[in-house]
Amino acid sequence: MERAILIAKGKVQKVGYRDFVQDSARELGITGYVENLEDGNVKVVCEGEEPKIGDFTRGIKVKKEFIDVVETSVKYEAPTGEFKVFKIKYGDVPEELGDRLGAALLYLGATNQKIDAGRAENKQGFGMLAEKIDAGRAENKQGFGMLAGKMDKMLEKQDDTIGAIGDVSEKIEGAKEDIATEISSLREDLRSYMENKFARIEHEIEGIKAKIGMA
Repeated sequence: MERAILIAKGKVQKVGYRDFVQDSARELGITGYVENLEDGNVKVVCEGEEPKIGDFTRGIKVKKEFIDVVETSVKYEAPTGEFKVFKIKYGDVPEELGDRLGAALLYLGATNQKIDAGRAENKQGFGMLAEKIDAGRAENKQGFGMLAGKMDKMLEKQDDTIGAIGDVSEKIEGAKEDIATEISSLREDLRSYMENKFARIEHEIEGIKAKIGMA
């Protein structure tokens, strides 16, 4: 276990930095607290496994959206195990309301800017889309003419194919008749062979009976 005390300097108050620190600590399983200081800095006291404390102290020195941590100082002490979770230490109610309102206004302003930018992009995009639609219509008109010509050729080929299929069907029908005739002939040959075979067997049996006195 390791205990670290950090002081974060920069644009760290009224910008949602404490919430960011708390989320980072809880993801790593670190306990302790974060609080605003009167000098505009933020204090973090944390305890946890040594590798995770290292990841945490490096991870909370960030520059993102409205947060800009320009410097962090770290002091290490012996862990006490006094914390169960990581939490935010809040100040007086008016002060906290001001912090929350300030952060909310910043995010609201940024959101409005994104919305305005999106509207401008959409307006420009609609104009480009209309141009593409007109160009597409012209291409489609030309394409339909080419497609009609291709379809005529395809229909001609289909007619040729249908004629060829008819010829093949006639040949198949003729082959069916030849096969049926051949099968019928084979059946007759087989029947004649079997009858002769049975007759010979019966003759041999009669001879055997006569020899052994059974006739």
